[in-house]
Amino acid sequence: MSEDAELLRRYTENHSEEAFAELIRRHVDLVHSAALRLVNGDAHRAQDVTQQVFTEFARQAKRLARHPTLVGWLYTTTRWAALRAVRTERRRSAREQEANAMNELLRESAPQPDWERLRPVLEDAMHELRESDRSAVLLRYFQNKSLKEVGIALGLGENAARMRVDRALDKLRGVLLQRGVATSSTLAALISANAVQLAPSGLAASLAATSPAAAAAGTVTLLKIMTATQFKLGISALVVAGATTALVFQHQTQSRLRQENESLRREMAQLKTDNASLSNRLGASADARPQPGDQFAELLRLRGQVAVLRQQKGDLEQALAKAPKAPPRGQIAASVPSTSPLPDDYPKTADDATKSMFELLARGDGDGLTNFDIEGGPQAIGILTNYLHGVGIVDIGQPTNSFGPNMWFVPYTIQFPDGNQKTFRLHVAQDPNTQRWILKGGI
Repeated sequence: MSEDAELLRRYTENHSEEAFAELIRRHVDLVHSAALRLVNGDAHRAQDVTQQVFTEFARQAKRLARHPTLVGWLYTTTRWAALRAVRTERRRSAREQEANAMNELLRESAPQPDWERLRPVLEDAMHELRESDRSAVLLRYFQNKSLKEVGIALGLGENAARMRVDRALDKLRGVLLQRGVATSSTLAALISANAVQLAPSGLAASLAATSPAAAAAGTVTLLKIMTATQFKLGISALVVAGATTALVFQHQTQSRLRQENESLRREMAQLKTDNASLSNRLGASADARPQPGDQFAELLRLRGQVAVLRQQKGDLEQALAKAPKAPPRGQIAASVPSTSPLPDDYPKTADDATKSMFELLARGDGDGLTNFDIEGGPQAIGILTNYLHGVGIVDIGQPTNSFGPNMWFVPYTIQFPDGNQKTFRLHVAQDPNTQRWILKGGI
């Protein structure tokens, strides 16, 4: 059981305020940073969105105890809450003077060009990924978890977690390219350095004190918070309209804005210093050795592994180029779904079907493959036959249900002719009418 799941269990079963406060402390930076980007840098609205998200989290704690990855739910809920807040605020554009002033201040800080191109589209691009891929990127690069910690959170081994993270990052890069966003910096380094920033001091403690109480009362939901905000702003507008109090209100607003702007300038100055320090560390990363306990040095070490992974990818491509070719296309084309009766020894369970498909693909047995359906058709079969030619089965694990009835994930470990092993999960399904097994993915 992951640490998040254990803390959530303590909160739901024992109403432990300490457990809830620890959950907020672990995830408030992620939620607040995502909200801040989605509301265009409005710090007050970002805090409102963060409050709404953790209030909703407290209300749904029992249901979320069964959720596979808490960080994914928080990230998605933040996006919906922030988008709803933005849509409401656009209807009150006449009252956006304070937000515009803060946005102007943020634009003066002139952050790095790559991040400025990435920041406006990052949340939309992340939500084009599947939840499993999105969770992998969030854990690895937004929260800077180690591969071992990512694997524990996702229920995978360290090697499987590495493959999941690499594949998810490649998909995110492809989505960004489709949106016309190409960065000169390494995408992983850019996200790790900028995506999550420290939430305002005291926000976590405030959330821990107010969110459970609001949820227990059953009166605080996202819609009611937005309605309450509109009501307060409407009252403020009536007060401003009063001729007697107009000048007093204006003076108080200007004084508060000056104080907040001064605070933001100090924060921007500190951020510039931190960015300069990080740039110097990145420039010296080729020669620097990680120092135990140094968070930045550890981050640089992890980024340095990108070059090693690229080399491993090149080696794999060379090995595939040297592997024996697939059987002739005529032999493979025979694997088009057939309506002929299934043989008596046809697999009855998902793990037996997984074993049979691996054995047939390893031998390039086109006749045997006619009894199975492979998503992608003959072209996919040709690729898989080349890739899996000569592999041996090391282990087939216990199947678990995936996305619906008659669908399973089957853990497996196979060994290639060069001695390398691969561990992953095969996604298979069974047609309830024909009883034919279908290979949907996982290789």
